[in-house]
Amino acid sequence: MNGLLTDLYELTMAAGYFEAGKAEEKATFELTVRRLPPHRNFVLAAGLPQIVEYLLNLSFEPAETDYLRSLPQFRHAPPEFFDYLRDFRFTGDLFAVPEGTPMFPGEPLLSLRAPLIEAQIPETYLLAAVSFPTLIASKAARTVEAAAGRPVIEFGTRRAHSPDAGVLGARAAYIGGCAGTSNALAGFRYGIPVMGTSAHSWVMSFACEKEAFKQLQRALGESTVQLLDTYDSIRAAQLAAKLGRPLWGVRLDSGDFLTLSRQVRSILDEAGLRESKIMISGDLDEYKIRDLVSAGAPVDSFGVGTTLATSLDAPALSAIYKMVELDIKGIKRFTAKYSDDKTTVPGSKQVFRAVERDVIARSGECGNGEALLRPVILGGHLIEPLPSAEDARRRAAESIARLDPALRQLEPAEPRNVIHSRELRELIERTRRNLVGC
Repeated sequence: MNGLLTDLYELTMAAGYFEAGKAEEKATFELTVRRLPPHRNFVLAAGLPQIVEYLLNLSFEPAETDYLRSLPQFRHAPPEFFDYLRDFRFTGDLFAVPEGTPMFPGEPLLSLRAPLIEAQIPETYLLAAVSFPTLIASKAARTVEAAAGRPVIEFGTRRAHSPDAGVLGARAAYIGGCAGTSNALAGFRYGIPVMGTSAHSWVMSFACEKEAFKQLQRALGESTVQLLDTYDSIRAAQLAAKLGRPLWGVRLDSGDFLTLSRQVRSILDEAGLRESKIMISGDLDEYKIRDLVSAGAPVDSFGVGTTLATSLDAPALSAIYKMVELDIKGIKRFTAKYSDDKTTVPGSKQVFRAVERDVIARSGECGNGEALLRPVILGGHLIEPLPSAEDARRRAAESIARLDPALRQLEPAEPRNVIHSRELRELIERTRRNLVGC
């Protein structure tokens, strides 16, 4: 499963490793974020279930190995390499931070230790599987913060970069704090609350708006949310108020939301429908939501689609997956990259989180605070069931609440204090001397 879902050079390197006799060397790779996306003060880790499913099922079908044989890049690969791929399985270890953990530049989100080829081939998939949901969860956390306690509903599948991305994005947004999603499959698969009632086409399918509203009440009862802006929002609000209950609320999808929400609230209240809610949607982002909340708009919930499902203002994550050490017949060799602007840090690591700072230490060191990287897969086997999306959402809320308030704001803040332990600093300097001097 998924053997070819990688960049070609991962496979050409695998063939080269095999021919060079390096297949049994044990490698440790770490996935980190080099830089935070613009206007972000942290990222929220997500995507672990997809990584685990991939690693536990990673294999090559006969047709896939036959395809590789046909490529000119593998013309000189030994036949035994394809036999190796035929029996390929992941037998290594995975350590990862729990989903819903705020992370900062240079901190490993996961560490993978396995025979060299098994550790190399997953690079492409792991980077994609971490980057996308982490971006969406991080964007959701910002949007929820801006809403100041009002529910935010993820509405973005139709704008996502694929239907599958819509499902994974809905899950990530829920972890980031969204109250629910419009995506029915995400609700079924992950237990996320699903929300939604009708679109403009519902209203347009009836000869008059009044009949559309009446039929929706018959169909949905107390779940009815009347969409007001198909024709004239104020007239529709008056019509919904006149029809009365059952009416959970109304939704505005366009227009001047501050003015319209005040007018609609007045109409509903005058009709004795004070309990009916107002939801708004339509090209919202965290800044527009913050402005509406600050202005006192009587809005009870927000539906956010495009900007959330695509992380529109920051659609890419500078995640990297780099080798940090090799174990060659029991002898460790530490590895790092020292080019300008792309330096990496050698050695397997642990991150310790305390109230005042994070310490990136060598694996095996004792430190103060919570150790973030935890065993997930050992010897190719999942050691315990993964936490649910609900568990990850709870962890995210609790972890974000413990951050410095400045880090939760929408504007860039003074970075979190993240330091290297003394042992790690010594390893960095020793490795630099050894590599640059050889």
